[in-house]
Amino acid sequence: MAEKMKIIPLGGLNEVGKNMTVYEHGGEIIVVDCGMGFPGDDMYGVDLVIPDVTYLIKNKARIRGLFITHGHEDHIGAIPYILKQVNMPVYCTRLTAGLIKLKLEEHGLTKQTKLITVEAGEMIRVGKFYVEFIHVNHSIADSVAFAIHTSMGVIIHTGDFKIDSTPIDGDVIDLGRFGELGKEGVLALLADSTNVERPGYTMSESIVGRTFDRLFTGCKQRIIVTTFASNVHRIQQVIDAAAACGRKVAVSGRSMENIMRVATELGYMKLPKNTVVDLGKIKSLPLEQQVLVTTGSQGEEMSALYRMAFSQHRQIDVGPGDRVIISASAIPGNEKTIGRVINELFRKGVDVIYDRSDPLHVSGHACQEELKIIHALTRPKFFVPLHGEQKMLRRHMDLAMEMGMNRKNIILADIGSVIELTTKTIKLAETPAPSGSVLVDGSGVGDVGAVVLRDRKILAEDGMVVVILNIQHGQLITEPEIITRGFIYVKESEDLMRELAEVASSAAMSALGRGGRDAAEMRSSVKSAVSGYLFKHTKRSPMVIPVVNRL
Repeated sequence: MAEKMKIIPLGGLNEVGKNMTVYEHGGEIIVVDCGMGFPGDDMYGVDLVIPDVTYLIKNKARIRGLFITHGHEDHIGAIPYILKQVNMPVYCTRLTAGLIKLKLEEHGLTKQTKLITVEAGEMIRVGKFYVEFIHVNHSIADSVAFAIHTSMGVIIHTGDFKIDSTPIDGDVIDLGRFGELGKEGVLALLADSTNVERPGYTMSESIVGRTFDRLFTGCKQRIIVTTFASNVHRIQQVIDAAAACGRKVAVSGRSMENIMRVATELGYMKLPKNTVVDLGKIKSLPLEQQVLVTTGSQGEEMSALYRMAFSQHRQIDVGPGDRVIISASAIPGNEKTIGRVINELFRKGVDVIYDRSDPLHVSGHACQEELKIIHALTRPKFFVPLHGEQKMLRRHMDLAMEMGMNRKNIILADIGSVIELTTKTIKLAETPAPSGSVLVDGSGVGDVGAVVLRDRKILAEDGMVVVILNIQHGQLITEPEIITRGFIYVKESEDLMRELAEVASSAAMSALGRGGRDAAEMRSSVKSAVSGYLFKHTKRSPMVIPVVNRL
Protein backbone atom coordinates (compact mmCIF):
# COMPACT_ATOMS: atom_id res chain seq x y z
CA MET A 1 0.00 0.00 0.00
CA ALA A 2 1.35 3.43 -0.98
CA GLU A 3 2.45 5.79 1.76
CA LYS A 4 0.00 8.59 2.42
CA MET A 5 0.14 12.04 3.94
CA LYS A 6 -2.83 14.09 5.08
CA ILE A 7 -2.72 17.89 4.89
CA ILE A 8 -5.57 19.60 6.74
CA PRO A 9 -5.92 23.41 6.68
CA LEU A 10 -7.73 24.47 9.87
CA GLY A 11 -7.60 28.17 8.90
CA GLY A 12 -6.33 30.64 6.31
CA LEU A 13 -8.35 29.42 3.31
CA ASN A 14 -11.23 31.45 1.88
CA GLU A 15 -10.38 34.06 4.48
CA VAL A 16 -7.52 36.38 5.40
CA GLY A 17 -5.89 35.42 8.70
CA LYS A 18 -6.35 32.58 11.20
CA ASN A 19 -3.62 30.56 9.46
CA MET A 20 -3.14 26.97 10.63
CA THR A 21 -2.19 23.82 8.69
CA VAL A 22 -1.90 20.23 9.92
CA TYR A 23 0.52 17.69 8.39
CA GLU A 24 -0.12 14.04 9.24
CA HIS A 25 2.20 11.20 8.19
CA GLY A 26 3.08 7.78 9.58
CA GLY A 27 0.63 8.19 12.44
CA GLU A 28 2.28 11.44 13.61
CA ILE A 29 1.23 15.09 13.32
CA ILE A 30 2.94 18.45 13.11
CA VAL A 31 1.12 21.79 12.93
CA VAL A 32 2.29 24.88 11.04
CA ASP A 33 1.21 28.28 12.42
CA CYS A 34 -1.52 29.11 14.89
CA GLY A 35 -3.06 32.45 13.97
CA MET A 36 -6.04 34.57 14.90
CA GLY A 37 -8.49 36.40 12.67
CA PHE A 38 -10.24 39.74 13.06
CA PRO A 39 -13.98 39.62 13.86
CA GLY A 40 -16.40 40.60 11.12
CA ASP A 41 -18.80 43.53 11.35
CA ASP A 42 -21.60 41.17 12.41
CA MET A 43 -19.61 39.73 15.33
CA TYR A 44 -20.75 42.25 17.93
CA GLY A 45 -18.50 42.36 21.00
CA VAL A 46 -16.14 39.63 19.76
CA ASP A 47 -12.45 40.42 20.30
CA LEU A 48 -10.83 37.88 18.01
CA VAL A 49 -11.45 34.65 16.10
CA ILE A 50 -9.33 31.50 16.45
CA PRO A 51 -9.37 28.14 14.64
CA ASP A 52 -11.51 25.25 15.83
CA VAL A 53 -8.96 22.60 16.92
CA THR A 54 -11.37 19.76 17.74
CA TYR A 55 -9.34 17.53 15.37
CA LEU A 56 -6.11 18.27 17.26
CA ILE A 57 -7.73 17.69 20.65
CA LYS A 58 -8.93 14.25 19.48
CA ASN A 59 -5.44 13.40 18.18
CA LYS A 60 -3.21 15.24 20.68
CA ALA A 61 -1.26 12.09 21.61
CA ARG A 62 0.05 11.99 18.02
CA ILE A 63 1.15 15.67 17.81
CA ARG A 64 4.91 16.17 17.75
CA GLY A 65 5.16 19.96 17.53
CA LEU A 66 3.89 23.36 16.44
CA PHE A 67 6.08 25.18 13.90
CA ILE A 68 5.70 28.95 13.43
CA THR A 69 6.77 30.76 10.25
CA HIS A 70 6.85 34.30 11.72
CA GLY A 71 5.53 36.55 14.48
CA HIS A 72 2.46 38.21 12.96
CA GLU A 73 -0.84 37.90 14.80
CA ASP A 74 -2.48 35.95 11.97
CA HIS A 75 0.18 33.29 12.56
CA ILE A 76 0.75 33.40 16.36
CA GLY A 77 -2.31 35.15 17.82
CA ALA A 78 -4.19 31.97 18.76
CA ILE A 79 -1.22 30.21 20.41
CA PRO A 80 -2.14 30.84 24.08
CA TYR A 81 -5.75 29.80 23.52
CA ILE A 82 -4.83 26.63 21.62
CA LEU A 83 -2.04 25.59 24.02
CA LYS A 84 -4.55 25.60 26.87
CA GLN A 85 -6.39 22.87 24.96
CA VAL A 86 -3.49 21.05 23.33
CA ASN A 87 -0.06 21.38 24.94
CA MET A 88 2.71 20.88 22.37
CA PRO A 89 6.30 22.09 21.91
CA VAL A 90 6.64 25.25 19.79
CA TYR A 91 9.50 25.63 17.28
CA CYS A 92 10.35 29.05 15.82
CA THR A 93 13.10 31.61 15.21
CA ARG A 94 14.39 33.93 17.94
CA LEU A 95 12.31 37.06 17.32
CA THR A 96 9.17 34.98 16.85
CA ALA A 97 9.96 33.21 20.14
CA GLY A 98 10.36 36.57 21.88
CA LEU A 99 6.91 37.70 20.71
CA ILE A 100 5.30 34.37 21.62
CA LYS A 101 6.87 34.57 25.07
CA LEU A 102 5.03 37.86 25.71
CA LYS A 103 1.74 36.06 25.01
CA LEU A 104 2.63 33.09 27.18
CA GLU A 105 3.51 35.39 30.09
CA GLU A 106 0.20 37.23 29.72
CA HIS A 107 -1.73 33.94 29.87
CA GLY A 108 0.40 32.28 32.57
CA LEU A 109 1.65 29.55 30.23
CA THR A 110 5.42 30.13 30.38
CA LYS A 111 6.27 27.20 32.65
CA GLN A 112 4.18 24.56 30.92
CA THR A 113 5.18 25.48 27.33
CA LYS A 114 8.31 24.15 25.69
CA LEU A 115 9.53 26.94 23.38
CA ILE A 116 12.45 25.91 21.15
CA THR A 117 14.33 28.47 19.04
CA VAL A 118 15.77 27.44 15.69
CA GLU A 119 17.97 29.43 13.31
CA ALA A 120 17.21 29.72 9.59
CA GLY A 121 19.25 27.07 7.76
CA GLU A 122 18.84 24.49 10.52
CA MET A 123 16.82 21.27 10.38
CA ILE A 124 14.87 19.84 13.32
CA ARG A 125 13.75 16.24 13.66
CA VAL A 126 10.41 15.62 15.36
CA GLY A 127 9.19 12.05 15.12
CA LYS A 128 9.10 11.04 11.46
CA PHE A 129 9.32 14.64 10.22
CA TYR A 130 12.50 16.60 9.47
CA VAL A 131 11.59 20.30 9.33
CA GLU A 132 14.08 22.64 7.64
CA PHE A 133 13.92 26.39 8.35
CA ILE A 134 14.54 28.52 5.21
CA HIS A 135 15.04 32.29 5.52
CA VAL A 136 12.54 34.49 3.62
CA ASN A 137 11.83 38.23 3.49
CA HIS A 138 8.59 39.56 4.94
CA SER A 139 7.34 42.64 6.80
CA ILE A 140 8.66 41.22 10.07
CA ALA A 141 12.18 40.04 10.78
CA ASP A 142 13.14 36.38 11.27
CA SER A 143 10.51 34.99 8.89
CA VAL A 144 10.98 31.49 7.50
CA ALA A 145 9.51 28.97 5.10
CA PHE A 146 9.57 25.27 5.93
CA ALA A 147 10.84 22.35 3.89
CA ILE A 148 9.16 19.34 5.50
CA HIS A 149 11.22 16.25 4.72
CA THR A 150 9.45 12.88 4.94
CA SER A 151 9.99 9.37 3.60
CA MET A 152 7.54 10.30 0.83
CA GLY A 153 9.41 13.40 -0.27
CA VAL A 154 9.70 17.12 0.50
CA ILE A 155 6.78 19.47 1.06
CA ILE A 156 7.53 23.21 0.97
CA HIS A 157 5.32 25.49 3.06
CA THR A 158 6.30 29.08 2.18
CA GLY A 159 4.50 31.00 4.93
CA ASP A 160 4.22 34.72 4.14
CA PHE A 161 7.10 35.94 1.98
CA LYS A 162 8.36 38.29 -0.69
CA ILE A 163 11.61 38.59 -2.61
CA ASP A 164 13.44 41.73 -1.44
CA SER A 165 16.86 42.27 -3.00
CA THR A 166 17.63 45.22 -0.67
CA PRO A 167 16.21 44.22 2.75
CA ILE A 168 16.91 46.45 5.74
CA ASP A 169 18.92 43.79 7.57
CA GLY A 170 20.81 42.85 4.38
CA ASP A 171 19.65 39.23 4.66
CA VAL A 172 18.00 38.30 1.36
CA ILE A 173 15.61 35.37 0.86
CA ASP A 174 17.46 32.05 0.43
CA LEU A 175 16.45 31.45 -3.19
CA GLY A 176 19.47 29.16 -3.59
CA ARG A 177 18.03 26.67 -1.13
CA PHE A 178 14.64 26.69 -2.87
CA GLY A 179 16.47 25.95 -6.13
CA GLU A 180 18.46 23.09 -4.58
CA LEU A 181 15.29 21.52 -3.22
CA GLY A 182 13.66 21.89 -6.65
CA LYS A 183 16.55 20.00 -8.29
CA GLU A 184 16.34 17.26 -5.67
CA GLY A 185 12.58 17.02 -6.17
CA VAL A 186 9.68 18.71 -4.39
CA LEU A 187 6.58 16.62 -3.89
CA ALA A 188 4.23 19.50 -3.02
CA LEU A 189 4.30 23.26 -2.67
CA LEU A 190 1.91 25.15 -0.39
CA ALA A 191 2.33 28.87 -1.01
CA ASP A 192 1.03 32.26 0.13
CA SER A 193 -1.65 33.74 -2.18
CA THR A 194 -2.22 37.15 -0.54
CA ASN A 195 -0.82 39.31 -3.37
CA VAL A 196 -1.34 36.94 -6.30
CA GLU A 197 -3.75 39.39 -7.96
CA ARG A 198 -1.02 42.03 -8.23
CA PRO A 199 1.25 41.91 -11.30
CA GLY A 200 4.98 42.53 -11.13
CA TYR A 201 7.10 42.62 -8.00
CA THR A 202 6.54 43.94 -4.47
CA MET A 203 8.61 47.04 -3.73
CA SER A 204 11.55 46.82 -1.35
CA GLU A 205 11.14 47.96 2.26
CA SER A 206 14.12 50.29 1.77
CA ILE A 207 11.96 52.55 -0.47
CA VAL A 208 9.91 53.54 2.60
CA GLY A 209 13.12 54.66 4.35
CA ARG A 210 13.85 57.08 1.52
CA THR A 211 10.32 58.51 1.89
CA PHE A 212 10.92 59.05 5.61
CA ASP A 213 14.20 60.86 4.89
CA ARG A 214 12.41 63.22 2.49
CA LEU A 215 9.46 63.90 4.84
CA PHE A 216 11.70 64.44 7.88
CA THR A 217 14.27 66.73 6.23
CA GLY A 218 13.45 70.41 6.75
CA CYS A 219 10.18 69.70 8.58
CA LYS A 220 9.53 72.17 11.42
CA GLN A 221 6.64 70.19 12.96
CA ARG A 222 6.58 67.39 15.48
CA ILE A 223 6.42 64.15 13.50
CA ILE A 224 4.15 61.30 14.59
CA VAL A 225 4.52 58.02 12.67
CA THR A 226 2.08 55.15 13.03
CA THR A 227 2.78 51.71 11.61
CA PHE A 228 2.31 48.03 12.45
CA ALA A 229 4.04 47.40 15.77
CA SER A 230 5.53 44.15 14.47
CA ASN A 231 7.36 45.81 11.56
CA VAL A 232 10.68 46.30 13.33
CA HIS A 233 12.45 47.19 10.07
CA ARG A 234 9.96 50.01 9.47
CA ILE A 235 10.44 51.31 13.02
CA GLN A 236 14.21 51.05 12.56
CA GLN A 237 13.97 53.29 9.48
CA VAL A 238 11.89 55.86 11.39
CA ILE A 239 14.52 55.97 14.14
CA ASP A 240 17.39 56.22 11.62
CA ALA A 241 15.65 59.08 9.76
CA ALA A 242 15.06 60.89 13.07
CA ALA A 243 18.68 60.47 14.16
CA ALA A 244 19.92 61.82 10.81
CA CYS A 245 17.87 65.00 11.42
CA GLY A 246 18.95 65.40 15.05
CA ARG A 247 15.52 64.45 16.42
CA LYS A 248 14.67 62.41 19.50
CA VAL A 249 12.23 59.48 19.32
CA ALA A 250 9.63 58.37 21.87
CA VAL A 251 7.25 55.42 21.66
CA SER A 252 3.55 55.38 22.57
CA GLY A 253 1.42 52.23 22.70
CA ARG A 254 1.91 49.06 24.77
CA SER A 255 2.33 46.64 21.85
CA MET A 256 4.86 48.96 20.19
CA GLU A 257 6.84 49.27 23.43
CA ASN A 258 6.84 45.50 24.00
CA ILE A 259 7.97 44.61 20.48
CA MET A 260 10.67 47.28 20.45
CA ARG A 261 12.00 45.98 23.77
CA VAL A 262 12.10 42.38 22.53
CA ALA A 263 13.60 43.30 19.13
CA THR A 264 16.29 45.47 20.76
CA GLU A 265 17.22 42.86 23.35
CA LEU A 266 17.58 40.21 20.62
CA GLY A 267 19.57 42.51 18.34
CA TYR A 268 17.01 42.92 15.56
CA MET A 269 16.88 46.68 16.15
CA LYS A 270 19.87 48.92 16.69
CA LEU A 271 19.13 52.19 18.46
CA PRO A 272 21.46 55.13 17.68
CA LYS A 273 22.98 56.52 20.88
CA ASN A 274 20.87 59.09 22.77
CA THR A 275 18.06 58.99 20.19
CA VAL A 276 15.25 57.07 21.91
CA VAL A 277 13.91 58.82 25.04
CA ASP A 278 10.99 58.46 27.41
CA LEU A 279 7.64 59.91 26.29
CA GLY A 280 7.53 62.13 29.38
CA LYS A 281 10.93 63.68 28.59
CA ILE A 282 10.44 64.36 24.87
CA LYS A 283 7.67 66.91 25.51
CA SER A 284 10.17 69.41 26.87
CA LEU A 285 11.95 69.57 23.51
CA PRO A 286 10.99 71.94 20.66
CA LEU A 287 8.44 70.36 18.29
CA GLU A 288 10.93 70.22 15.41
CA GLN A 289 13.13 67.91 17.51
CA GLN A 290 10.41 65.39 18.36
CA VAL A 291 9.38 62.14 16.67
CA LEU A 292 6.70 59.88 18.13
CA VAL A 293 6.21 56.28 16.97
CA THR A 294 2.73 55.07 17.86
CA THR A 295 0.24 52.28 17.49
CA GLY A 296 -3.06 52.93 15.73
CA SER A 297 -2.37 52.47 12.02
CA GLN A 298 -5.69 50.60 11.73
CA GLY A 299 -7.74 53.16 13.67
CA GLU A 300 -8.14 50.85 16.70
CA GLU A 301 -10.19 52.56 19.40
CA MET A 302 -7.77 51.98 22.29
CA SER A 303 -4.63 52.74 20.28
CA ALA A 304 -2.34 55.70 20.98
CA LEU A 305 -3.10 57.52 17.72
CA TYR A 306 -6.86 57.17 18.21
CA ARG A 307 -6.57 58.63 21.71
CA MET A 308 -4.48 61.52 20.38
CA ALA A 309 -6.99 62.24 17.62
CA PHE A 310 -9.96 62.28 20.01
CA SER A 311 -8.17 64.18 22.84
CA GLN A 312 -8.08 61.14 25.14
CA HIS A 313 -4.30 60.73 25.37
CA ARG A 314 -2.96 61.66 28.81
CA GLN A 315 0.37 63.00 27.59
CA ILE A 316 0.02 64.11 23.97
CA ASP A 317 -2.20 66.87 22.55
CA VAL A 318 -2.07 67.18 18.77
CA GLY A 319 -2.73 70.25 16.64
CA PRO A 320 -1.38 72.48 13.84
CA GLY A 321 2.21 71.90 14.99
CA ASP A 322 2.04 68.19 14.15
CA ARG A 323 2.66 66.08 11.07
CA VAL A 324 1.16 62.56 11.23
CA ILE A 325 2.53 59.94 8.82
CA ILE A 326 0.39 56.81 8.42
CA SER A 327 2.87 54.18 7.24
CA ALA A 328 0.52 51.22 6.75
CA SER A 329 -2.17 49.98 4.44
CA ALA A 330 -5.68 49.30 5.68
CA ILE A 331 -6.49 45.72 6.56
CA PRO A 332 -9.74 44.96 4.66
CA GLY A 333 -12.67 46.10 6.81
CA ASN A 334 -10.71 48.77 8.70
CA GLU A 335 -11.08 51.56 6.12
CA LYS A 336 -13.89 53.33 7.97
CA THR A 337 -12.16 53.36 11.36
CA ILE A 338 -8.95 54.69 9.82
CA GLY A 339 -10.97 57.35 7.95
CA ARG A 340 -12.55 58.52 11.24
CA VAL A 341 -9.12 59.02 12.81
CA ILE A 342 -7.74 60.85 9.76
CA ASN A 343 -10.78 63.16 9.63
CA GLU A 344 -10.47 63.97 13.34
CA LEU A 345 -6.77 64.75 12.95
CA PHE A 346 -7.53 67.11 10.06
CA ARG A 347 -10.18 68.85 12.21
CA LYS A 348 -7.47 69.57 14.76
CA GLY A 349 -5.31 71.19 12.10
CA VAL A 350 -2.83 68.31 11.89
CA ASP A 351 -0.88 67.77 8.66
CA VAL A 352 -1.76 64.13 7.81
CA ILE A 353 0.23 62.25 5.19
CA TYR A 354 -1.38 59.00 4.11
CA ASP A 355 -1.58 59.22 0.32
CA ARG A 356 -0.93 55.95 -1.49
CA SER A 357 0.94 57.85 -4.21
CA ASP A 358 3.71 58.40 -1.63
CA PRO A 359 5.53 55.12 -0.87
CA LEU A 360 4.77 55.12 2.88
CA HIS A 361 4.08 51.41 2.98
CA VAL A 362 5.08 48.34 1.02
CA SER A 363 3.55 44.91 1.28
CA GLY A 364 5.30 41.94 2.82
CA HIS A 365 3.73 39.52 0.34
CA ALA A 366 4.94 38.31 -3.05
CA CYS A 367 3.31 39.59 -6.24
CA GLN A 368 2.85 37.49 -9.38
CA GLU A 369 6.43 37.55 -10.70
CA GLU A 370 7.89 36.60 -7.30
CA LEU A 371 5.42 33.73 -6.99
CA LYS A 372 6.44 32.55 -10.45
CA ILE A 373 10.09 32.53 -9.33
CA ILE A 374 9.27 30.27 -6.38
CA HIS A 375 7.22 27.94 -8.60
CA ALA A 376 10.05 27.84 -11.18
CA LEU A 377 12.74 27.15 -8.57
CA THR A 378 10.88 24.47 -6.63
CA ARG A 379 9.21 22.73 -9.62
CA PRO A 380 6.66 20.95 -7.41
CA LYS A 381 4.75 17.85 -8.52
CA PHE A 382 1.63 19.01 -6.62
CA PHE A 383 0.43 22.45 -5.54
CA VAL A 384 -2.00 23.79 -2.90
CA PRO A 385 -2.52 27.59 -2.76
CA LEU A 386 -2.75 28.88 0.83
CA HIS A 387 -3.58 32.12 2.64
CA GLY A 388 -6.33 33.99 0.86
CA GLU A 389 -9.91 34.42 -0.20
CA GLN A 390 -11.42 32.24 -2.94
CA LYS A 391 -10.54 34.74 -5.70
CA MET A 392 -6.88 34.71 -4.58
CA LEU A 393 -6.67 30.91 -4.38
CA ARG A 394 -8.17 30.58 -7.86
CA ARG A 395 -5.83 33.18 -9.34
CA HIS A 396 -2.88 31.33 -7.80
CA MET A 397 -4.14 28.10 -9.35
CA ASP A 398 -4.26 29.85 -12.74
CA LEU A 399 -0.72 31.15 -12.23
CA ALA A 400 0.53 27.61 -11.50
CA MET A 401 -1.16 26.36 -14.67
CA GLU A 402 0.47 29.20 -16.64
CA MET A 403 3.78 27.82 -15.33
CA GLY A 404 2.92 24.47 -16.94
CA MET A 405 1.34 22.59 -14.03
CA ASN A 406 -1.43 20.09 -14.73
CA ARG A 407 -4.82 21.09 -13.25
CA LYS A 408 -5.16 17.55 -11.83
CA ASN A 409 -2.10 18.19 -9.65
CA ILE A 410 -3.58 21.30 -7.99
CA ILE A 411 -5.99 21.22 -5.07
CA LEU A 412 -8.26 24.12 -4.15
CA ALA A 413 -9.08 23.33 -0.55
CA ASP A 414 -11.26 24.83 2.16
CA ILE A 415 -10.97 24.96 5.92
CA GLY A 416 -11.33 21.41 7.19
CA SER A 417 -10.56 19.80 3.83
CA VAL A 418 -8.51 16.62 4.16
CA ILE A 419 -5.95 16.60 1.34
CA GLU A 420 -4.65 13.07 0.75
CA LEU A 421 -1.21 12.99 -0.81
CA THR A 422 0.80 10.05 -2.15
CA THR A 423 3.91 10.13 -4.31
CA LYS A 424 1.67 9.76 -7.36
CA THR A 425 -1.69 11.35 -6.53
CA ILE A 426 -3.33 14.22 -4.68
CA LYS A 427 -7.05 14.38 -3.88
CA LEU A 428 -9.62 15.56 -1.36
CA ALA A 429 -11.04 12.98 1.02
CA GLU A 430 -14.81 12.68 1.08
CA THR A 431 -15.11 13.38 4.80
CA PRO A 432 -13.71 16.70 6.06
CA ALA A 433 -12.17 17.19 9.49
CA PRO A 434 -14.09 19.14 12.15
CA SER A 435 -13.20 22.78 11.67
CA GLY A 436 -14.48 26.34 11.79
CA SER A 437 -14.14 29.41 13.95
CA VAL A 438 -14.12 29.84 17.72
CA LEU A 439 -14.96 33.31 19.03
CA VAL A 440 -13.05 34.93 21.87
CA ASP A 441 -14.98 37.52 23.87
CA GLY A 442 -13.11 38.90 26.87
CA SER A 443 -11.96 35.91 28.89
CA GLY A 444 -14.58 33.66 27.31
CA VAL A 445 -13.41 31.27 24.59
CA GLY A 446 -16.10 29.58 22.53
CA ASP A 447 -19.01 30.55 24.78
CA VAL A 448 -20.31 33.05 22.21
CA GLY A 449 -22.02 31.11 19.43
CA ALA A 450 -24.54 31.69 16.65
CA VAL A 451 -27.47 32.20 19.02
CA VAL A 452 -25.66 34.85 21.08
CA LEU A 453 -24.48 36.65 17.94
CA ARG A 454 -28.01 36.62 16.54
CA ASP A 455 -29.33 38.16 19.77
CA ARG A 456 -26.59 40.80 19.73
CA LYS A 457 -27.43 41.60 16.11
CA ILE A 458 -31.10 42.10 16.99
CA LEU A 459 -30.20 44.26 20.01
CA ALA A 460 -27.83 46.37 17.90
CA GLU A 461 -30.27 46.87 15.03
CA ASP A 462 -33.71 46.99 16.66
CA GLY A 463 -33.20 47.25 20.42
CA MET A 464 -35.12 45.54 23.20
CA VAL A 465 -38.63 45.67 24.72
CA VAL A 466 -39.20 44.20 28.20
CA VAL A 467 -42.80 43.44 29.27
CA ILE A 468 -43.25 42.97 33.04
CA LEU A 469 -46.38 41.09 34.13
CA ASN A 470 -47.47 40.85 37.78
CA ILE A 471 -49.67 37.81 38.44
CA GLN A 472 -51.44 36.88 41.69
CA HIS A 473 -53.92 34.01 42.22
CA GLY A 474 -54.15 33.46 38.48
CA GLN A 475 -55.04 37.11 37.77
CA LEU A 476 -53.14 40.03 36.19
CA ILE A 477 -53.19 42.51 39.10
CA THR A 478 -51.49 45.53 37.43
CA GLU A 479 -51.18 46.92 33.95
CA PRO A 480 -48.10 45.45 32.21
CA GLU A 481 -45.02 47.64 32.53
CA ILE A 482 -43.15 48.29 29.26
CA ILE A 483 -39.42 49.08 29.34
CA THR A 484 -37.48 49.74 26.12
CA ARG A 485 -33.77 50.07 25.37
CA GLY A 486 -32.47 51.08 21.95
CA PHE A 487 -35.95 50.91 20.44
CA ILE A 488 -37.76 54.22 20.88
CA TYR A 489 -37.70 57.15 23.28
CA VAL A 490 -40.67 56.40 25.55
CA LYS A 491 -41.78 59.99 26.25
CA GLU A 492 -42.22 60.66 22.53
CA SER A 493 -44.24 57.44 21.99
CA GLU A 494 -46.66 57.35 24.89
CA ASP A 495 -49.55 56.22 22.63
CA LEU A 496 -47.52 53.25 21.37
CA MET A 497 -46.52 52.31 24.92
CA ARG A 498 -50.14 52.43 26.03
CA GLU A 499 -51.22 50.27 23.10
CA LEU A 500 -48.41 47.80 23.77
CA ALA A 501 -49.54 47.46 27.38
CA GLU A 502 -53.07 46.72 26.18
CA VAL A 503 -51.80 44.08 23.70
CA ALA A 504 -49.64 42.45 26.38
CA SER A 505 -52.51 42.56 28.91
CA SER A 506 -54.93 40.99 26.44
CA ALA A 507 -52.47 38.20 25.55
CA ALA A 508 -51.72 37.49 29.22
CA MET A 509 -55.40 37.38 30.23
CA SER A 510 -56.18 35.17 27.24
CA ALA A 511 -53.49 32.74 28.35
CA LEU A 512 -54.83 32.82 31.93
CA GLY A 513 -58.37 32.30 30.66
CA ARG A 514 -57.24 29.14 28.86
CA GLY A 515 -55.98 27.87 32.20
CA GLY A 516 -52.45 28.74 31.23
CA ARG A 517 -50.83 28.86 34.66
CA ASP A 518 -47.45 27.94 33.20
CA ALA A 519 -45.12 30.98 33.07
CA ALA A 520 -43.37 29.73 29.91
CA GLU A 521 -46.69 29.47 28.06
CA MET A 522 -47.68 32.96 29.14
CA ARG A 523 -44.31 34.43 28.10
CA SER A 524 -44.64 32.78 24.70
CA SER A 525 -48.15 34.14 24.19
CA VAL A 526 -47.20 37.69 25.23
CA LYS A 527 -43.99 37.66 23.17
CA SER A 528 -45.84 36.55 20.04
CA ALA A 529 -48.58 39.18 20.44
CA VAL A 530 -46.21 42.08 21.22
CA SER A 531 -43.73 41.13 18.44
CA GLY A 532 -46.52 40.89 15.88
CA TYR A 533 -48.02 44.22 16.92
CA LEU A 534 -44.63 46.00 16.82
CA PHE A 535 -43.73 44.71 13.38
CA LYS A 536 -47.15 45.61 11.99
CA HIS A 537 -47.02 49.19 13.31
CA THR A 538 -43.29 50.02 13.25
CA LYS A 539 -41.79 47.52 10.73
CA ARG A 540 -39.17 46.73 13.40
CA SER A 541 -38.40 43.49 15.20
CA PRO A 542 -36.83 44.30 18.58
CA MET A 543 -36.02 41.57 21.06
CA VAL A 544 -39.13 41.10 23.21
CA ILE A 545 -38.54 39.74 26.73
CA PRO A 546 -41.67 39.04 28.83
CA VAL A 547 -41.02 38.78 32.59
CA VAL A 548 -43.69 37.05 34.72
CA ASN A 549 -43.70 37.92 38.44
CA ARG A 550 -45.88 35.63 40.56
CA LEU A 551 -46.77 37.55 43.72
